[in-house]
Amino acid sequence: MNRLVVGAHYGLKDWLAQRITAIVMAVYTLIIFAATLGGATASREAWHAFMAHGFIRFITFLFIVSLCYHAWVGIRDIWMDYIKPAAIRVTLHVLTLLALVGYAGWATQIIWRL
Repeated sequence: MNRLVVGAHYGLKDWLAQRITAIVMAVYTLIIFAATLGGATASREAWHAFMAHGFIRFITFLFIVSLCYHAWVGIRDIWMDYIKPAAIRVTLHVLTLLALVGYAGWATQIIWRL
């Protein structure tokens, strides 16, 4: 039996990925909000010291990866639902993927440079 995949209906895996990445981003946002209230953004030096902690760098990296994957699933589904010509859709998929990988690499470079 050949299974024909049409549209953006990938099922449970993508649904779950969207929820997990959203939770990761929400928790990170709360941590950054609490750090801001605690004075981590009071000065450049305070922010730099806060971001120098290994755990903060790790969760920031996790946030970046979650954000990019969350965006990938969402944008990919939009392209699949609304762009019918296959060549244009594949081109948009590739451009989106390249942009997101570039953004993740750039953000990671910024984090490790701090």
